[in-house]
Amino acid sequence: MRDKLQYDLFVKTKPRRLFFKASIPGAIGMLSSALYQTFDGVFVGNFLGSTAFASVNLAMPFVIINFAVADLIGVGSSVPISIALGSGRNEDADRIFTLASLMIVISGAITGSLLYLGAPFLMAFMGADGEFLSLAVSYLRLYAIFSPVTTMMFAADNYLRISGKIRMSMILNVSLSIFCAIFEFFLLGVMKMSIEGAALANCTGMMLMTFISLVPFFQKKLALNFVKPRFSLSVVKRIVYSGLPSFLNNIAGRMTSIVMNMMLVRLGGQDAVSVYGVLMYTDGIIQPIMYGACDSLQPAIGYNWGAGLYSRVRAVEKYCFLTAFLLCIFGLVIGLFFPGFILSLFISSDIPSYAPLAVMIFALTYITRWISFATQSFMLAIERSVYATLISIAMAFVFPMVFLFVLSGFGLTGIWLNFPLTSFFGGMLSVLILLKEKKNIMRKDNPVKL
Repeated sequence: MRDKLQYDLFVKTKPRRLFFKASIPGAIGMLSSALYQTFDGVFVGNFLGSTAFASVNLAMPFVIINFAVADLIGVGSSVPISIALGSGRNEDADRIFTLASLMIVISGAITGSLLYLGAPFLMAFMGADGEFLSLAVSYLRLYAIFSPVTTMMFAADNYLRISGKIRMSMILNVSLSIFCAIFEFFLLGVMKMSIEGAALANCTGMMLMTFISLVPFFQKKLALNFVKPRFSLSVVKRIVYSGLPSFLNNIAGRMTSIVMNMMLVRLGGQDAVSVYGVLMYTDGIIQPIMYGACDSLQPAIGYNWGAGLYSRVRAVEKYCFLTAFLLCIFGLVIGLFFPGFILSLFISSDIPSYAPLAVMIFALTYITRWISFATQSFMLAIERSVYATLISIAMAFVFPMVFLFVLSGFGLTGIWLNFPLTSFFGGMLSVLILLKEKKNIMRKDNPVKL
């Protein structure tokens, strides 16, 4: 049958081996992307200076919002596609895949246009002026220009993993990071370009990888094939429903970042924004690896859930929780014992006196971060989107906004404390959800005959 590759990998492979075959390559791919993002911050901070580094961090929430719409569609379609394949409904999977791809291109063009036109107003509203404003606008506008193409990159990566091409997905992610790092070093270090060079390097790499990743689908060599597009309101609703947690997490998180940046500009100016940027770049190492490990297992979990193999779902999911826990312990140790080293990577001179304490406080986030992260991924994979959405909104917006208000009298220290407190309460919420869903999670197997 056409999806024999998926069946052999997701159903017949032992859970431990499946973890190493699916999750490890996914984590490596995301690690390479995370390392590039780190190099991106290092290059900008060292080649262009602190103003450019702060500008990138001011504009970045809007860049991520731009990708969030595509991520909604990509992640939202991946869940029903995996379940359809697991249930033997290949034609339904093709229709969802084709419609979702078309939706991503159209939404990318719309959001890119809006961001390009609104960039000056948005950056000025954030409190930037002068060179700070000019650099932030230039950076955001370049991402907006490439939006119709680059937004497809993350969804294509999901579709490759669903089709069993996990190693290919990993190779593309690693290749993307190497290409972008070399190209950005050339543009900034050799050609002496301004902040546009940083955005151009990333967008060019994403565009190339998008085209390469889509070739096998057009050649009809994978489980998913492009078919004649057919609009279906019910399919769109299902895509949005499944992708809503990821989307709300991205949007709410960026809205929180925007509010925090505005407060940081007022409390500590450009330097405070730079320290916040260092925290985000640091988290940008740990979180993508967790995402790569858990997200790479989602197709397997969704496939087995659709096939009625619930005990196998539980066996696979244990590895997701364990991986997230170990990665968070690593992040905790690095942040507590090496704050000065972390700061020196991004800030080339005059590190603010409060910065080391900020890094150490932020590191406490990882004590409980793994619980909410793995739970949200699990709930999304089995189409319990309401719970995944609840965790997303609570972690990305509700808890941070509450603590911004409660800790407002503590100045910058209150902002740094926001992160571990949000993580703690998010972990408690996740535990409650797991207990509430225990009966559903522990259901007996009911295999679907494929």
